[in-house]
Amino acid sequence: MVGTVRHWPQRDLVLHTPRLELRPDDDAGLAELVEVAYAGIHPPERMPFLVAWTDADPRYMGRGTLQYFWSERARFAPEAWALHFLVRHEGRVIGMQSLTSTQFTVRREVDSGSWLGREHQGRGFGTEMRAAILGYAFDHLGARHARSDAFADNAASLRVSEKLGYVRDGISIVAPRGEPVENVRLRLTAERFARPGWELVVEGHGPELAGLLGAA
Repeated sequence: MVGTVRHWPQRDLVLHTPRLELRPDDDAGLAELVEVAYAGIHPPERMPFLVAWTDADPRYMGRGTLQYFWSERARFAPEAWALHFLVRHEGRVIGMQSLTSTQFTVRREVDSGSWLGREHQGRGFGTEMRAAILGYAFDHLGARHARSDAFADNAASLRVSEKLGYVRDGISIVAPRGEPVENVRLRLTAERFARPGWELVVEGHGPELAGLLGAA
């Protein structure tokens, strides 16, 4: 494992909040994440994702989920990267929180996406885990802007963004299920970030990882 961490420095990264632990994906954790997805993320009549991946044939959704995260690892580079954090509460995987960027060295901008299993929703975890990756991006990577988006009817996600200081930045029309849906774009600057009343604890962030993320 020591050799693996040395060649894959993001594997050593951990973000700690008062209730949660966020680590970049590992295969054991991904297996748990798949089970959380199968247990349900959203009501079947609603689709909160730009890509309707939860509509996949249940026989293949688990395999497709794993293939997606594996492919994200394979293309990881300073020019375009994605940190997909497995979110754990009391040792159990409850969802995922992504932090992504393209040309971070020049643009200093990150994007985010997330989901929680239905049984873990409504407990403030969504705000806590987004605040964690924003604190990491602004304070440890030197990001200047963060972007996110949510469908206009996704009140919970929009509420999280509002709490953290995002402002609306226009709309786009998307069609994850073949029908038009209004997607709200959101933007946050480091200065507007509404910091939580707790301190983020970061482990495993060093010069090698900073260089891999284009943040050296």
